[in-house]
Amino acid sequence: MKETDIRPIPKNILKRIRKLDGKYYPSPDGHVRCYAYLTTWKNELVKVTIAVKHRYKKWYCKQVAIHGLDSDKCFVKDMEYCYCAGMGFRFGWYEEGLQKYKQWYERGWCWAYDKYYDPFAEIVNPHFIDRLPEFRYSAYKMYQGCNIFKYLRLYRQYPQLEMLMKLGFSRIALSKTILKRCGTDKAFCKWLIANKAALRDRHYYIDVIVRAYKTKKPLEQLQHYKEAKLRLIHDSALEPLKELFKGKELERLFDYVAEKRTNPHTYLDYLKACQNLGLDMSEEKNRFPHDFKRWHDIRIDQYAAKKAMEDAEKRKELYAQFAAVAEKYLSLQHAKRSAFICVIAKSPADLIREGEALHHCVGRMNYDQRFVREESLIFFVRAKESPDIPLVTLEYSPRSHKVLQCYGEHDHKPSEDVLHYVNKIWLPYANRQIRQIAA
Repeated sequence: MKETDIRPIPKNILKRIRKLDGKYYPSPDGHVRCYAYLTTWKNELVKVTIAVKHRYKKWYCKQVAIHGLDSDKCFVKDMEYCYCAGMGFRFGWYEEGLQKYKQWYERGWCWAYDKYYDPFAEIVNPHFIDRLPEFRYSAYKMYQGCNIFKYLRLYRQYPQLEMLMKLGFSRIALSKTILKRCGTDKAFCKWLIANKAALRDRHYYIDVIVRAYKTKKPLEQLQHYKEAKLRLIHDSALEPLKELFKGKELERLFDYVAEKRTNPHTYLDYLKACQNLGLDMSEEKNRFPHDFKRWHDIRIDQYAAKKAMEDAEKRKELYAQFAAVAEKYLSLQHAKRSAFICVIAKSPADLIREGEALHHCVGRMNYDQRFVREESLIFFVRAKESPDIPLVTLEYSPRSHKVLQCYGEHDHKPSEDVLHYVNKIWLPYANRQIRQIAA
């Protein structure tokens, strides 16, 4: 195929394209769309792609790509493949008078790679293929894809493609793995025909089909293995299952999960509970319990009980540490020469009660942990007349000697009297006490 072989668009083809475009786009717009037609140049089947556009109520069309069946390159004119942000293709229209300036890619016919410059275009004369004896029996009419040249090239290489298409195996017919095996293994062809109903009803992975033929295992079972394995690969949360079960053991796990009508995530919960309890998961009774639901519930309950005991111990330790810090800074409490008093929190429970009473977050958000680490201390400002009624909560840093927060109910700013007490009376007093503690 040479540039000198390029011919104008035949009038009958142009008429078909215009009629089809009017059907699809009855209301003219500025978008570019593509159509294609088939022809032969020097005994080679060629696909010519036409770009179409409306502008100022006029209809424009031009040849933009020419693909030959025997070549992996094509001729391209006034078209650019734009891979950024999925834009597809751009077309230049300078020769048609629709632009003031040429685009950089408008430089006449040039060579380009077939796979990059093949925009989707409906073929207006697909039956042209019937004129070629080579493809008369290729079953191309059953092909539902958008790249007819891909189909015809595959048919040239693997004539058994015709048989697969006519038998209704369009889902798998374009797989080279299937085509190669059909060309060398008659038993495989017979197996495909015997399983035609199953293969036509749903999609199966190619490696699943080959494995089902080799092992004589049911397609559904192997497909289930494949889908479960893919979920396992792409779900990072299931990583512990991949570490524990490998090879055929993994397939056994899939069978077990299916048999017990559960799922990998529920089994993962059971596995984590068993491992936390120190059970040996290499033992059959722990790995695949006969009554999974019963043993799942038992192990989860045992794990919850153990965790509750551990949490209680940690809570007990936290309370002891909290009380020790409160005792250390007890001298920062204040109850002199003012209508207000300031008392330090004695336990995490005090924080919870204060937060619930004043509707703020001091009982949550790890203030108890910060208190234990002496990063900040929590004090309660109360009216001297009502020392048991929550009024204002303040957070104080013993390191920077500053009040970090001071809020009343619903995180509202305290009254001026309270702020004066906190900043002018209590804070200087607290800082003096901190220096004495440090000394």
